[in-house]
Amino acid sequence: MNSDQVLKDVSRIFQEVLDDEGLAIERQTTADDVDDWDSLTHIQLLVAIEKGFKVRFKGNEIQGYANVGEMCDAIVAKLNAN
Repeated sequence: MNSDQVLKDVSRIFQEVLDDEGLAIERQTTADDVDDWDSLTHIQLLVAIEKGFKVRFKGNEIQGYANVGEMCDAIVAKLNAN
């Protein structure tokens, strides 16, 4: 799976968790760019992403992502490591 496909799937997860089918997520998107993306939603998003991709994030990984693109790259790396 490549980064573009992961971003597409992550976007779908964001739309489901945030209940906003029109939400557009890009690689540069951060929590500041999405109105309903608060700390609680962040946890819900991460849990949904972990379940959706069958990966696990470590605490220090989660804090290190500057944007959605970096998270997608980490997902691709985890998927390719398995």
